Amino acid sequence: MADAFSQIYIQVVFAVKGRQNLIFSSWKEELNKYIAGIINGKDQKSIIVNGMPDHIHAFIGLKPSMA
Repeated sequence: MADAFSQIYIQVVFAVKGRQNLIFSSWKEELNKYIAGIINGKDQKSIIVNGMPDHIHAFIGLKPSMA
């Protein structure tokens, strides 16, 4: 039987409580890198992490073995 490849893509949105503009541009890039590092540390693929001052989008490639 041939090998099979599966990938699950999911988008996660984190919103600031009350949708207040609390994510400042001075440290937004560091926050995005931190979130991407957590995803990569779980042996998953962070395709893109970005957002606005009141929310963050993370597009993640999950392996099927991830519970």
